[in-house]
Amino acid sequence: MPTVTMTINGKKVTADDSKNLLQAALDAGIRIPHMCHSEKLKPYGACRLCMVEITHRNRKRLVASCAYPVQEGLVVETETEQVRKVRKMLAELLWPLAPALAKECGVTSSRFHNDHTDCSMCGMCVRYCAEIKKKNVMYFKGRGIEREIAAVPELVKECAYCQECFGFCNGGWLIKQAGKPWT
Repeated sequence: MPTVTMTINGKKVTADDSKNLLQAALDAGIRIPHMCHSEKLKPYGACRLCMVEITHRNRKRLVASCAYPVQEGLVVETETEQVRKVRKMLAELLWPLAPALAKECGVTSSRFHNDHTDCSMCGMCVRYCAEIKKKNVMYFKGRGIEREIAAVPELVKECAYCQECFGFCNGGWLIKQAGKPWT
């Protein structure tokens, strides 16, 4: 496979050109916080915790590293002031569902009122069910703050036998739903 060379936090990194920035950084031993990424699933960029600052053609911008492909000559910074500020706000929004990530981002409490469920809306259960199992039992219902995970009532009985997506659930919401009627 062809490779590209780029710079991450001042370190020259060579990566397979089919990888994304998050994968390249992790392969090089550079930690980038993330929640919705899994090697088993297609990149999605839902949580945005993996945000990094890139410089390409003298232009800087923030991108979700899990969804941005590696590029020759790219300059990536994972800990700029702007990146840390964005991550901190996102960690506050996810508080208290991901305490380890919150702590890593310097968050010990949240200024946001969260009466949402134990679901972080990362979409990993929906994606696993669609991409890996090819069942499409799980789906997103609603939009904005009304968005939630739901299951197709006629198909949900399959979940009782599968439960493979439970391991992806950061907040434990799926496990709490087991045995309850789905909407």
